[in-house]
Amino acid sequence: HYFIQSNLRMTPNPDHVAMARLAEQAERYKDMSDEMKKAIENRNGVISEDERNLFSVAYKNVVGQRRSSWRAMCGIERKLSPDDPKIRHVKAYKEKIENELNDLCKEVLCILEDQLIKNAQDCCSRVFYLKMKGDYLRYLAEIQKDCDDKDSIESAEKVYKEAWKTSSEELEPTHPIHLGLALNYSVYFFEILDDKAQACSLAKDAFNKAISQLDHLKEDSYKDSTLIMQLLRDNLTLWSADNEEEDEEGEK
Repeated sequence: HYFIQSNLRMTPNPDHVAMARLAEQAERYKDMSDEMKKAIENRNGVISEDERNLFSVAYKNVVGQRRSSWRAMCGIERKLSPDDPKIRHVKAYKEKIENELNDLCKEVLCILEDQLIKNAQDCCSRVFYLKMKGDYLRYLAEIQKDCDDKDSIESAEKVYKEAWKTSSEELEPTHPIHLGLALNYSVYFFEILDDKAQACSLAKDAFNKAISQLDHLKEDSYKDSTLIMQLLRDNLTLWSADNEEEDEEGEK
C-alpha cells in the first residue's frame, strides 16, 4: 500500500503513472503502454524525464516482442521451399504480426508527433523524442525493406538526420542520449540501408569523441554512457569482421 500511496503523492499523473509502474513490475507492458498514453494525454504532452523513460520502456517491450516474433517467422519462411504446404500458414501468420507491428508503431509515432515533440521543453527531450521517432520508423522500415513501399525508410533517415544535427550541436559527446542516438542511427545505416561504411564511420566517430571526453563524464550518467559506448564498440568489431570476410571472399 505504501508503494502505491507514495507514487500517488509524487507523480503529477497519479493514477496512470502509478499504474504504469505497477504494470512494469508485473511485466504487463501493454497495460503499461496504455497507462502512459493516458498520462501523456492528461499532461498535454509535457512529461518528466522519469515519465519519458516509462513511456519508452513500455512501447519498447510491446513492440520488441512482436519484432522478435516477426524475425522468427522470416527465419522459418526462408528455410521452407516455395512448394512446401506449410509456407501458406507461415506467411499468413507473419502478415498478422506485421499488421500488429504497423498499428503499434503508428500509435507511438502519433503520440510523438501530435503531443511530445512539439511540446519538448529542452534539447535533451527533443533529441530523445526525435531519436524515438526515428527508431519506430526504422522498425516499420524493417518490414518494408523488401517491399515496393519505401516511405518509412526515407522518413527514418530524415528524422535521424535532424536528431543527429541537433544532438551534435547541443549535447556533450558523452551524453547517453547522444550516444544512444549514434548507436541506433548507425544500426539504421547498417541494417536498413546496407551502408556498412557509413555505419562504421558514424559509430567510430561517436565512440572516439566520447573517449576523448571520458574524464569529464558526469557521475550520474557514467554507467549509461559507458554501457552504450561498449555497444558501439561491439558493433564496430562485428561490422569490421563482416567487412574483412567479404574482402577475403572477393580476393578468392
